[in-house]
Amino acid sequence: MVKMIMHGCNGHMGQVITELVAKDSDIEIVAGIDVVHNRDNGYPVFTNIFDCDVEADVIVDFAAAVAVDNLLKYSKAKKIPVVLCTTGLSEQQLADVEKTSKEVAILKSANMSLGINTLLKLLKDAAKVFGNAGYDIEVVEQHHRLKKDAPSGTALALADSVNEALGNEYEYVYDRSTRSEQRPDKEIGISSVRGGTIVGVHDVIFAGTDEVITFNHTAYSKSVFAKGAIEAGKFLAGKPAGMYDMADVIEAQA
Repeated sequence: MVKMIMHGCNGHMGQVITELVAKDSDIEIVAGIDVVHNRDNGYPVFTNIFDCDVEADVIVDFAAAVAVDNLLKYSKAKKIPVVLCTTGLSEQQLADVEKTSKEVAILKSANMSLGINTLLKLLKDAAKVFGNAGYDIEVVEQHHRLKKDAPSGTALALADSVNEALGNEYEYVYDRSTRSEQRPDKEIGISSVRGGTIVGVHDVIFAGTDEVITFNHTAYSKSVFAKGAIEAGKFLAGKPAGMYDMADVIEAQA
């Protein structure tokens, strides 16, 4: 059984992961890290990561960017792989992630959903067919009203997957209100919707003459991201140093 440390265990995602792991016979949480320690999770919780002396095979992180620096130091010192789910990292932190991956396995992905990451793979094949046939390409993403960044990191990852398959010849366009002209061939429009409590909806549209093909992913709860993070944790345990992503997890399960 894989022994896991939950970094950010008392946050929303940490609690969702805790509930799912409790039902999974292949992995267990042996310790948690969180600055807030106000509940009984069924495992020891440390407010300072350096106080954690529990042996583990992997750390799954859903915390805050400010906590990532110490996480990387701890991971390197203990030689424990990390599934890094925290977003909003600075350029310096991203550089530190790359540096740390020379000594310990790190898995980082724009989206932890198994569905999204399978879609990224499928889009490469679709893009080669529809893009080369002259179909227009659009990405539309929808999220809850509290989400601050736009477009979402997942929308950009979807666009990047398509663009990479087409030789990175396409320009991204986020706003057409300032121009009055026909749509250029080599562009991918990326639109954002913010409202209500939408967890996450992403559509990739290939629009041709008299035909439209749409790839859709809809997340109805954050458990889809938690499930992906757990599967990533199982995959990463015991892996050698290096950078990994969810595509590696998908490939291993194929």
